[in-house]
Amino acid sequence: MSSLAPLLQSFFVERLDRQRRASPETVSAYRDCFRLLLFFVAEALRKAPSKLLLEDLDAEMIGAFLDHLEQERHNSVRTRNARLAAVHSLFNYAALRHPEHAQLIQRVLAIPQKRCEQKLVSFLSRDEVEALLQAPDCTSWTGRRDRVLLAVAVESGLRVSELTGLRVSDVAVGSSSTYLHCRGKGRKERSTPLTSATAALLRAWMEEGASGNDQALFPTRGGGPLSRSAVEHLVTKYARLAANSCPSLAAKRVTPHVLRHTAAMALLQAGVDSSVIALWLGHAGVETTQIYLHADMTIKERALAKMTPAGTPLGRYQPPDELLAFLDSL
Repeated sequence: MSSLAPLLQSFFVERLDRQRRASPETVSAYRDCFRLLLFFVAEALRKAPSKLLLEDLDAEMIGAFLDHLEQERHNSVRTRNARLAAVHSLFNYAALRHPEHAQLIQRVLAIPQKRCEQKLVSFLSRDEVEALLQAPDCTSWTGRRDRVLLAVAVESGLRVSELTGLRVSDVAVGSSSTYLHCRGKGRKERSTPLTSATAALLRAWMEEGASGNDQALFPTRGGGPLSRSAVEHLVTKYARLAANSCPSLAAKRVTPHVLRHTAAMALLQAGVDSSVIALWLGHAGVETTQIYLHADMTIKERALAKMTPAGTPLGRYQPPDELLAFLDSL
């Protein structure tokens, strides 16, 4: 009989913190997963979460939990797979500490990821971006903050956690360029340049509200950093307002991640190589950036224009007449 509580505590302290040095975002995601799992199992077995055993989390129970996420909590397949990845990580750790439960652990690890539809990424056009940036009321403090935040998000392609984690000291203002320094997913540090227009907005915002290098770049009224939900709320709010002047926005679900996609698509359409876009966005590899190639119709249209229409007879190259070539060269 193996208690689950010490295993779970050791997993977070020893494996995630000491061995893997997992980011705060990873720890939060795993925490939320196991809170949901413990509540589900405790209710099913009518036991207190602290009294649960590792044996209580068999493959049948984990499968029922995954079904619960999709059917009752209406989570997407991607969310379901992310929760399963957290469970697999725990059971891989348990295999080292509790070899006596090898059969149970192997059955849980054998639960496969579910396939999901690969949809085209959603992004905003230039007109939609302009309407979104004009939506905040710049006569108010929050409106000015929100407009700068939106401009930085659309141009830099930072993740929500990277945006909310920015400090005043992360802005480097030089004589010829301004860029942001952030620590992204996987503890990878990178710097992202800004255009002169966005840099001017950001400098004006910093002159108005910055009180120290350690202050959040986009703070709340209390001075702390904005939360993820706060950023999602303000993006949704301004997208709804911008739809009044740009009706195409009404048909789109605009989220902070859509702004990240918009930055990537703007770079791609400007002719920037996908490897540079991967570095810009902080992707682990170029493969992740390929989703933007699928979404860009202009690239496909240029490829189509180079193709010979169906039914057209293939010609054969004929060298030009020497006399005509001489006249053409004059």
